[in-house]
Amino acid sequence: MSQLPVVTSSTIVRCRSCRTYINPFVTFLDQRRWKCNLCYRVNEVPEEFMYNPVSRSYGEPHKRPEVQNPTIEFIAPSEYMLRPPQPAVYLFVLDVSHNAVETGYLDTVCQSLLDSLSLLPGDTRTKIGFITFDSTVHFYNLQEGLSQPQMLVVSDIEDIFIPTPDSLLVNLSECKELVQDLLKGLPQMFTRTLETQCALGPALQAAFKLLSPTGGRVSVFQTQLPSVGVGALKSREDPNQRASAKDIPHLTPATDFYKKLALDCSGQQIAVDLFLLSGQYCDLASLACISKYSAGGVHYYPSYHHLHNPAQVEQLQRDLKRYISRKIGFESVMRVRCTKGLSIHTFHGNFFVRSTDLLSLPNINPDSGFAVQMSIEENLVDMQVVSFQAALLYTSSKGERRIRVHTLCLPVVNSMADIFAGADVQAITGLLASMAVDRSVTASLSDARDALVNAAIDSLRAYRSGVLSVHQPGLVAPACLRLLPLYVVALLKQKAFRTGTSTRLDERVFAMCQLKYQPLAYLMLMIHPALYRVDNLTDEGAISIADRTIPQPAILQLSVEKLSRDGSFLMDSGSVLYLWVGRNCAPNFITQVLGVPNYTAIPQTMTQLPELDTAESTRTRAFISWLREQRPFYPILHVIREESPLKASFMQHMVEDRTESALSYYEFLLHLQQQVNK
Repeated sequence: MSQLPVVTSSTIVRCRSCRTYINPFVTFLDQRRWKCNLCYRVNEVPEEFMYNPVSRSYGEPHKRPEVQNPTIEFIAPSEYMLRPPQPAVYLFVLDVSHNAVETGYLDTVCQSLLDSLSLLPGDTRTKIGFITFDSTVHFYNLQEGLSQPQMLVVSDIEDIFIPTPDSLLVNLSECKELVQDLLKGLPQMFTRTLETQCALGPALQAAFKLLSPTGGRVSVFQTQLPSVGVGALKSREDPNQRASAKDIPHLTPATDFYKKLALDCSGQQIAVDLFLLSGQYCDLASLACISKYSAGGVHYYPSYHHLHNPAQVEQLQRDLKRYISRKIGFESVMRVRCTKGLSIHTFHGNFFVRSTDLLSLPNINPDSGFAVQMSIEENLVDMQVVSFQAALLYTSSKGERRIRVHTLCLPVVNSMADIFAGADVQAITGLLASMAVDRSVTASLSDARDALVNAAIDSLRAYRSGVLSVHQPGLVAPACLRLLPLYVVALLKQKAFRTGTSTRLDERVFAMCQLKYQPLAYLMLMIHPALYRVDNLTDEGAISIADRTIPQPAILQLSVEKLSRDGSFLMDSGSVLYLWVGRNCAPNFITQVLGVPNYTAIPQTMTQLPELDTAESTRTRAFISWLREQRPFYPILHVIREESPLKASFMQHMVEDRTESALSYYEFLLHLQQQVNK
């Protein structure tokens, strides 16, 4: 948000009955009384609210910022605190088993932290700590006054305890040099390790005990299946079943240990973020629970290796830069309220639902999204509008208690045609994706796939029978739902839900995690990537941003028919960009943009475009930079030739084409038409 009005006031005006915050959609009966837009109770306007701090005038309560802005932030007074606001607390929990050291990830993580320590959000109270683990759990005493960090090993993982509670989480500004010494030394400390076991469960228990008094954020880096102590897991993946099975087993957790621990963490205001860096099966379906229920996030780097996979090293570096420096809120709760007659059916995202409408969010960040399904409980006949209000109470990294309030007001209509005319196809697709993830886990993948197809059939059938007076031949959809069949076909071919294509279980589960908590704009690119032709970019129709000219090529359909061997095409799938170069692509593009003499000279692994002083290079790089700037996490670019190993990944996004196990878009439309016109 570019402009967020922040209000400091000793009285926050709320409805006495339902506790709704005053907002632009309430009604003023006169200067002294306002009517709540959620429960219709008439409330008195407090004396203080009569004065407007912005215009410095008296007697115009309807001009106060709270009643002018649907999104607003309050600095909360003391009655909104159960305890003094907590400091920012960061704990890093690192796998140092042989497997972990082999990947080389420790260098990247420690270097990223060294580079960005000063960017960690916080104030003079900020605390930091480190735990490493293999078959034992290691703590680091960073107390001021020590000449170097002191490692303390707890080998009794059955009964984990905190060796010196006071010196393991330390004040960052007071102990910065020791923290830097530890980060410089850590990657070398385990280079010769022969420890192959991994006690993730006990390490997480240690993190929970260490952070319980304050709350905070735990960042866990894990490279293999946990093998010893509580939470140990066995491999459940059958590689032979990857492609053939119609139903995929093991989408549910193998143990409730991680969920239970996450709920304990949530109760103590601790969120756990999981970074999984592994080429082996790790049972993400079980491990992800630690983040899902504690309001953390999951980051996954399959086949991470510092030498064999430089693109993922760059991805991790870029992701960590954003992760370490982005805004964070602590000890938060979010409540969603709605007008009388409506109720909340389901929440989607990462959190624990504490009561019917209250979400417990130990950490909150700008990169996660939430979806809410509503039910209409009563007949809304006499109502012109309904309202929804989400209020987030959180502690900022600077130790301020704040309340962020969003209020939305929507019209109530009585004709089906108006409902269809106002449908938001992207919101519908995002919600269907979340519902399908839930259905895959509680029922089965084939159930979820059927439900997606049925959603498209049901809505188009309702339109045909309820809105169209003259029955036309063919498949008729309202203007704003014309893309629904395309998005459904794209979902059926998405990693989370596809069948028939070999998909690793962890990659499928990770795709499901993302569908549940990605904000809608990035979610849509994951479901239906954008494809552009970029070997003939021009300034025609370009936009200008801060003295840069950004070309605006047309978006193409996701079909191989749209590719041509004499062109070059860029695909934006949200977290990855693919630049596919055709075999007969104009030599001009290859030399002026890729900086190589001819097609065969394009390297097998190329993830950067050279900065060449040519118009073609400038245009291409400007366009790619512009795409990257629109999202928080940096998508890596892969330049691929026709025989490149990544070509298969690129082609799997061509959702309009037929595959062995899935219909083409055209065939799917014919199937819909048959079902709708039955």
